[in-house]
Amino acid sequence: MQKERHTVNETFAIVLAAGLGTRMKSSIHKVLHPLCGKPMIRHVTDSLRGAGVGRLLVVVGAYAEQIEQELGAEAEYVRQARQLGTGHAVLQAREAIGGLEGHTLVCYGDTPLVTSHTYRSLLNAHRESGAAVTMLTAAVDNPSGFGRIVRDEAGEVARIVEEKDASAEEKRIKEINPGLYCFSNSVLFQALDRVQNKNSQREYYLTDCIRIVKEMGLSVQSLLVADAHEVLGINDRVQLAQLNRVLRNQINELHMKNGVTLIDPNTTYLDITVRIGEDTVIGPGVTISGLTSIGKGCRIGAGTEIESSTLGERVAVHHSVVRESIIADDASIGPFAFIRPNSVIGEGAKVGDFVEVKNSNIGAGTKIPHLAYVGDSDIGQNTNIGCGAITVNYDA
Repeated sequence: MQKERHTVNETFAIVLAAGLGTRMKSSIHKVLHPLCGKPMIRHVTDSLRGAGVGRLLVVVGAYAEQIEQELGAEAEYVRQARQLGTGHAVLQAREAIGGLEGHTLVCYGDTPLVTSHTYRSLLNAHRESGAAVTMLTAAVDNPSGFGRIVRDEAGEVARIVEEKDASAEEKRIKEINPGLYCFSNSVLFQALDRVQNKNSQREYYLTDCIRIVKEMGLSVQSLLVADAHEVLGINDRVQLAQLNRVLRNQINELHMKNGVTLIDPNTTYLDITVRIGEDTVIGPGVTISGLTSIGKGCRIGAGTEIESSTLGERVAVHHSVVRESIIADDASIGPFAFIRPNSVIGEGAKVGDFVEVKNSNIGAGTKIPHLAYVGDSDIGQNTNIGCGAITVNYDA
């Protein structure tokens, strides 16, 4: 028995993430593999939230617990116990939102580069046109692996044909279906009821909804995405590396436009969560990851690794590793120093070559020039620790 339809008008999103992702060859769910420091599904959910989505539903199946642990209460979850196709996956959301009025974005958890701007543009185009469904399309040189957009004589979308079911002529079509849609919510579930599995895979395709909506006499509109790279999906580790490179280039360009000098952007690896102040110079072969914040006017030398740390202004780090620590203004680290977690290096302090500091507070102006270890200690201001010293469990 169909639920009574409510008049509440909302914006929903259904993220499909129930597949096994066998081509990743991993015990970690495909959508949890990191892309520039953030699980790919978080790129998706963050962009959807940024587009103004009110309720976010994630369709889970294999490794469901991993996804639920990652996203927690940030999303609602619906289960697809058996993977019977994309149409069947979306249908699992009926109990949660099937009786509500509104607009529903449908997308994939393994398409992480789609921006909030693109989702918002799709929503706006859908609202303005009054269409039953508005779909995102892309023009690519190599459409292999994608469903093709088949248009009628008037140039409107007639249907989508999956590559496995496409004729030789249809396979030559360059306009593809990335699988991103905005439906009027009531129409979505009406169309899903009519989807059948009469295809080579014996699956219920969400793409069949386009043809069905047309048969219902309702309008189907499309929006061509400006950058086809945005809608690329990830099925294996090769594609993961490819999209990492695309996103990393975007991140690096953004930092450079904001006043950061990257000596060699091609060998600079910055997570999307990293913040860097203007006039900071970063050498080649540098990796900066996690929730790291770097102030203005810093010098980060070649081969340095910085993870989840906070650096003040005018800090110099050369050929060194800094993890989960705080480096105050005007401090100098390295070369070849190792700052281990929970360390605080005071203002103007120097930690020199082949020095290791672990879980310690180093006072302002203190110098540890070379070949020393300081662990679980508090060292006061303007202290000098000589070569070869080992200082542990010390408070002075």
